[in-house]
Amino acid sequence: MLDRIQASLPSLAPAEQRVAKLCLADPRAFTLLPVAQLADRAHVSKPTVVRFCRSVGYNGLADFKQKLAGTVNEGVPFIHRSVDVDDKTADVLVKVIDNTVAAFLKYRNEASSNQIDKAVAALVAAFQSGRQVQFFGVGNSGIVAQDAQHKFFRLGLHSTAYSDGHMQVMSASILQKGDCVLIISNSGRTRDLMDACDIARKNGATTIVVTASGSPLASAGQIHLSADHPEGFDRYSPMVSRLLHLLIIDVLATTVALRIGGTIVQPMLSRMKDSLRSKRYT
Repeated sequence: MLDRIQASLPSLAPAEQRVAKLCLADPRAFTLLPVAQLADRAHVSKPTVVRFCRSVGYNGLADFKQKLAGTVNEGVPFIHRSVDVDDKTADVLVKVIDNTVAAFLKYRNEASSNQIDKAVAALVAAFQSGRQVQFFGVGNSGIVAQDAQHKFFRLGLHSTAYSDGHMQVMSASILQKGDCVLIISNSGRTRDLMDACDIARKNGATTIVVTASGSPLASAGQIHLSADHPEGFDRYSPMVSRLLHLLIIDVLATTVALRIGGTIVQPMLSRMKDSLRSKRYT
């Protein structure tokens, strides 16, 4: 929730920003103070405090304070850091969604458009020259790799996805200059993915990695699309990380489609849609 407020700062009105900064400076005190004191400390009116709460997605001050109190509880880790064993379903719903929204806003504010441009340029070049684009991932990241392949083959790219380590290494071994491989990993420390990345790069393929900054895989790839979040990869099934990876794939696929051009993409998608009509009940 605090990450969400921080990410929302630029879009808030100046007076609401003062309320946001007051909250970020001492969230625990913010949950305890009455609206009059909050307004006085932020040098704003009482209605401005309420407007701030609504601007960041809550029903009002009471709702905001309730959610904030759950967020600032000590000793609870991310995702499960703000989710307590005694939480009601409604509380879990709000907290999981809030964590996801905060991660998305954080990525929006911190993502390197320069690195995305490099990745898009490599993918478009592979499309224009008829080269291969391969997607590698294991576990949850393997599912994201399959989703990526589904999106990109619809754009006319010669794409495949592999989640098996042996298949990844074999596939990387036959890649050539002009081919692309996009490797997705939450931890950035999976040996099979590291091996496949090294092999593909030695064979001249462009290696694009979607993973955490500072990881071995981030250094091994030629183009690094950072996917940083506070979620621990060694504790439980990833939630925010998987959604963040899917978001990055969507950004890439959308930008590639725009760069290829509507005169090529739209007729192709229309033909696919027409071909699928017989597969649906009217």
